[in-house]
Amino acid sequence: MLLITLTAGLLGATAPELKSGDIVLQASSSGISSTIQRATSSIYSHVGLVQVTPAGAFVIEAIEPVSRTPFASWLKRGGGRFTLLRPHLDAAQLAATVAQAATQLGKPYDSRYTWDDDKLYCSELVVKAFERGAHLELGRKVRLDTLKLTGDEKAMAALMGVPLSQEVVPPGTLAEDPHLERVYSDM
Repeated sequence: MLLITLTAGLLGATAPELKSGDIVLQASSSGISSTIQRATSSIYSHVGLVQVTPAGAFVIEAIEPVSRTPFASWLKRGGGRFTLLRPHLDAAQLAATVAQAATQLGKPYDSRYTWDDDKLYCSELVVKAFERGAHLELGRKVRLDTLKLTGDEKAMAALMGVPLSQEVVPPGTLAEDPHLERVYSDM
């Protein structure tokens, strides 16, 4: 009942109840948000995984560091607008997915967008949690050189030692994934 009241109070009566294992996307207010949106041709720049507890709803997200953020704070960071995606998985698979994401708490944010476990970026955290917890592959990897990067951004990647042949999973590719049902969006 607390969650329904919290959700309705924050989002209005038409918003669905949040469930553990839901995926939430937004255009965050971070400095890199507009660059991610432009480069990926997407309205989204950030993604996280919902965890519902007796204490309320949280978003496990890769920021600096990977954190468990109260949903209301997460929502505010995106200007109050978001998209909610729901995987069609059983309760055990969803619990295992959330547990996998929680094991990453405290890890640093990966500004080089590498696909390793030392540091994580937002969609990498979500994709790996589902792969390891539910054996479900989500999103789509794309090469950096296929994104709409400016000459300066390409030069910065080279300076940082990030090869443009490297693959990343942009947040927006999760919104297009056929394994996920869009249950709410005000974006």
